[in-house]
Amino acid sequence: MTPRARKSAGKTGSFHEAKLGEVPIRELGLAIAGTPLAPLLAEFERELTAAGVTRVRPRFYLSTEWGVPFETVAVAIPFYLARPDLAELHADRAGMVEGESTHEIMRYLRHEMGHVVNYAYLLYDREDWVERFGAMTQPYIEEYRPEPWSTRFVRHLPGWYAQKHPDEDWAETFAVWMTPGLDWRTDYAAWPAALAKLELCDRIMAEVRELDPPVTDDELDEEVGEIDYSIEQFYRDSLPVAPDVPPGLDGALRAIFAEAPAGGRRKQRPASVLIAASSRTLARSVFTWTGHFPEHTLALLRHIASRADELRLTCPASQQSKALIELSVFVSSLAMTHVHRGTYVP
Repeated sequence: MTPRARKSAGKTGSFHEAKLGEVPIRELGLAIAGTPLAPLLAEFERELTAAGVTRVRPRFYLSTEWGVPFETVAVAIPFYLARPDLAELHADRAGMVEGESTHEIMRYLRHEMGHVVNYAYLLYDREDWVERFGAMTQPYIEEYRPEPWSTRFVRHLPGWYAQKHPDEDWAETFAVWMTPGLDWRTDYAAWPAALAKLELCDRIMAEVRELDPPVTDDELDEEVGEIDYSIEQFYRDSLPVAPDVPPGLDGALRAIFAEAPAGGRRKQRPASVLIAASSRTLARSVFTWTGHFPEHTLALLRHIASRADELRLTCPASQQSKALIELSVFVSSLAMTHVHRGTYVP
């Protein structure tokens, strides 16, 4: 996962968040040492040794996102993973933490190591690599449109990420190849195109195992100690624009939720409260199974919640499970439309 490759704890709550938002990121004193990331990186080093990757060692540092600057062996890790309160804030703002657990962080590290090996050994210049994965010169499109369940690509990170670009296809393939205890030959036996990529990866890694890499540059890109803007500015600049929604939105929401009772009847829970409470889980799940980015799903859900308030929609406690299922299916259908057409409007 490397858009950068295209270079082209204190109090919690709103007060704490507001104070964090005012401080330049470089003044937060963030570092890998002394955090749970440090033992994970030590474990990852042991994984590399077990996989036979001993001649290239990446340099790890904190930055704004996961990534490997092109033609380097430096791995950027999101700064918010260095502190639980920052990770919680990121989940609220972006809809998903890329590395929510120890297991997930290791998966991202294996993916990024695929980029390191690619750049360190100039694999993208090899004829067999290009024939199997494609040319590195292909456009790197952030808003890619995946084909779910395609058997031409391995599955590792959520969102069908191998389909984004040949560089990501290789990184995902490498990550599957190096995952400890994974029998990839059996798992992908019925997926001949994906299996052929894994077998090529296996041959290449056997070939370069004893070779010193020609590229060892570990230059950093946007290292956390150099970032002069605040966290608030970081999220403000990355927020997606308000979505264009289909004309039948109001009718769909009325089919999922109930209208507020008139008069003096007992007050019911607003539908927007239920939507807000489930937004993070929905954003993550929708991304995993459709490739629709969580920040877009979060923006869509915020719009839906606002519209539900305008329509005075509620959700009785007895109907919450049913409403959540219908909301999930509805949002997933909108997400799939956006993934394949670039818009929610048919």
